[in-house]
Amino acid sequence: MNSSQKQPVLAEDLYQLTSLTDPRLSPDGKKAVYVETKIKKENHQYISSLHVAVLRSKHLSQWTHGEHRDHSPRWSPDGSKLAFLSDRSGKTQLYVMSSNGGEARQLTDSIYPASAPVWSPDGKSLLFSLSISDGQAYGDLEEKDKFPEPLTVRNMSYKSDGSGFLKDRESQLFQLNMETKEIVQLTHEKKGARSAVYHPDGGRIAFVTDRSENPDLSLESHVFIQELGGEKAVQLTDGKAYFDSLSFSPDGRYLAFLGNERDYFSASSSKLYLYDYAAQTVICLTEGLDLHISDAAAGDVLYRNVYPGIQWTEDSEGFYFIASDRGSTSIHYGSIDGAVFPVRAEEEHVYGLALNPSEHTAVAGISSLTEPCELFLLDFKTGESTRLTEANKEYTSGKDISKPEAMTLKAEDGLELHGWIMKPHGYTEGEKYPLLLEIHGGPHMMYANTYMHEFQVLAAAGYCLLFINPRGSQGYGQHFADLVRGDYGGDDYRDVMAAVDHALSSCAFIDKERLGVTGGSYGGFMTNWIVGHTNRFKAAVTQRSISNWLSFYGVSDIGHYFTEWEVGYDPFDSPEKLWEHSPIKYAKNIETPLLILHSEKDYRCPIEQGEQLFIALKRLRKEAKFVRFPESSHDLSRNGHPKLRTDRLNLIKDWFEQYLK
Repeated sequence: MNSSQKQPVLAEDLYQLTSLTDPRLSPDGKKAVYVETKIKKENHQYISSLHVAVLRSKHLSQWTHGEHRDHSPRWSPDGSKLAFLSDRSGKTQLYVMSSNGGEARQLTDSIYPASAPVWSPDGKSLLFSLSISDGQAYGDLEEKDKFPEPLTVRNMSYKSDGSGFLKDRESQLFQLNMETKEIVQLTHEKKGARSAVYHPDGGRIAFVTDRSENPDLSLESHVFIQELGGEKAVQLTDGKAYFDSLSFSPDGRYLAFLGNERDYFSASSSKLYLYDYAAQTVICLTEGLDLHISDAAAGDVLYRNVYPGIQWTEDSEGFYFIASDRGSTSIHYGSIDGAVFPVRAEEEHVYGLALNPSEHTAVAGISSLTEPCELFLLDFKTGESTRLTEANKEYTSGKDISKPEAMTLKAEDGLELHGWIMKPHGYTEGEKYPLLLEIHGGPHMMYANTYMHEFQVLAAAGYCLLFINPRGSQGYGQHFADLVRGDYGGDDYRDVMAAVDHALSSCAFIDKERLGVTGGSYGGFMTNWIVGHTNRFKAAVTQRSISNWLSFYGVSDIGHYFTEWEVGYDPFDSPEKLWEHSPIKYAKNIETPLLILHSEKDYRCPIEQGEQLFIALKRLRKEAKFVRFPESSHDLSRNGHPKLRTDRLNLIKDWFEQYLK
């Protein structure tokens, strides 16, 4: 099918896309289980099921069925069983099924959702997490009468975007005996325990928690190890640091983990650390490597993707991991002696990784600029790549997918910037097209060589798209990521405007009189800032934005520390500085018609940020419209209600159509 016969991408095509995430190799290395998520159009529901790929034959089969969400599959050490999480009972609980087939058996029954299953090395126990209140026991978790009750708040961190009010509950670790079905609570940490793993000897576990005197202010996360049956966990790390993603070497000598020492607060790049049990020391293996060891790619197709962490080789001499690098995510190999190098560094988004520790092969989830996501078998010794799935092939083959073209440019101060330009559906040489500037959130995320449904929808509607990674983005080194802190609305604003100027001067097909701008979260802040400082754009859409740093400080689930870390001031000593960096201060200057999109249950950038800006603009008799999305969080564009996700895309498209066409 040639491009002229292909159909444009529509917002509603979201229902035709398939998400493939969390691949896990069987212990014998012959099969991989993964999570396939689709959206059922009849009731607008996400349906996630477990599928298995036989690597040699590439045979695919579905292992779980039904209209619910099955996820987090974990093979037992001998490969005979598969543990997973499912909401089929109404709450997310722990289940197990035989790898030979048959019905799944429910293992937990709690009013609170279970999470993070981990098998013990002998396969006789399962570790899992459950959020409970202090003093509660697993057997006490009964549904209370469903009458409204007052919420008492004692700590600053009393709510979380996507989770709602925490109600003094913290995530604790429990162990389930597979033979007796007995469940024992292992931790009673004031700030909960997470990222738990078993030591290979099976007699102890490692996890991370914050035991500082005032966790609301310290915001630390340290590594602890606890003997099973013992009462007190031993702390392995110190300092003002944040660690996560624990992984023991197969021989049990080393514990690897990711994190940083908060040198640059929220802009700190993630590094790889190693605890040596013999020497009882912690060293940073990637201290001299200017690399962010995490997946910072922004996207809107993968459903609840899981970062795969550090994966050891069988000999305990090395490990593999995914890192963000210049708009791509690459796979790196590292050794215990400190050697680190890439083994796959293509222009793509590697988002999942399941290593065969004896063969140096892996099943990887990969997305590209024109392919939403598929699974591949990679051989790191030969460099060979074998495609295992074609979940989205039929969809993409019938659609006119616009491929973004990479571009580099110089910022006003000479800093090199990297981004992409997309041509519209039906592009014709010699024609002029309107341009939309897209700005990512974070700000310490990055646009990447990955598929973006939103961009394809807007390109199909006849727009060129420009998206870059301005200073503050991860993937371009620690210094680059830190440059935005204390300068919101400064050089970052000049970066995106320099990109617009570069696009206009180098792309003759752009109509300079028809420019639009949009972005979410930090991108929403920047959209607000832009329209308050220039009238070059004829229309704008601000999404889940920040408009007032003074009120954000007290209403966001992260406001009390994020504001100080990022803007550099607090409302007690420097209220005038926060006001100076607040887009709402410049509302009188706004002449650009502005659509304000916000979610009712956004606790990251609460809806009052959108409300304030809307009321200010209407009071000033400016052109503005406010759309509120019910029962939705900050994550609406990625994991929100499918109908509201398509409504959001159509609202954006229609707003720009009104002013730019």
